[in-house]
Amino acid sequence: MFIFVEPKLKITIMKQILITVILCATALIALRIAIPEKEKPQTVIEAIHARRSIRKYKDTPVEKEKLEQVTLAGIAAPNAMNRQAWAIRVVGSQEWIKRCTEAYLPTIEGTPIADHLLTPDFKNMFRNAPAVIFVAAEPSAYAGVDCGILAENMMLAAHELGLGTCCLGMPIPFMNSKQGEPFLASLGLPEGYALQFAIAIGYADEAPEAKPRDASKIVFVE
Repeated sequence: MFIFVEPKLKITIMKQILITVILCATALIALRIAIPEKEKPQTVIEAIHARRSIRKYKDTPVEKEKLEQVTLAGIAAPNAMNRQAWAIRVVGSQEWIKRCTEAYLPTIEGTPIADHLLTPDFKNMFRNAPAVIFVAAEPSAYAGVDCGILAENMMLAAHELGLGTCCLGMPIPFMNSKQGEPFLASLGLPEGYALQFAIAIGYADEAPEAKPRDASKIVFVE
């Protein structure tokens, strides 16, 4: 069956089709502008240079899922003979952090540490972070190296997840003291393991510039 369309009607139909195509294309372009493409992920080298030590944090709690991702990235680190002789403890309890800080403050009263730490916005001894990761290890010649690599893995993973970190050595003497003993015990570390450092972790409330690095420390030996 053949249907003959009048020339004028045929032109009208073609115009309508063309207008519809133009409108659809315009809508797609507008949608593309309104929803920007996902930014290209940083390379490992870019992340290394972009990461900063963060000393100011928002009160926003860190999601457990992100803390799990960070710590799993940590234990993926290379280590001597694959002994994995480390222990990681994650503390997100605000009550624990508050009580630990209250016990810590009298031990630094009148010291340079107090002048350095007790800024007007002071909230806790872990640079005001809402969570802290403790890293301990079985004493050995390789403990410091293994845990250092583990820490860098965790800090880079945190950076990728939009979190800030700061590696802290200052809390460790307190944790090993008589005043800090209850808090150290609450971590439930394996017998004989010693704390190496702590890592403050949370959502950054600052964006510090990179500090200069001395490239003259690098020497290629021919």
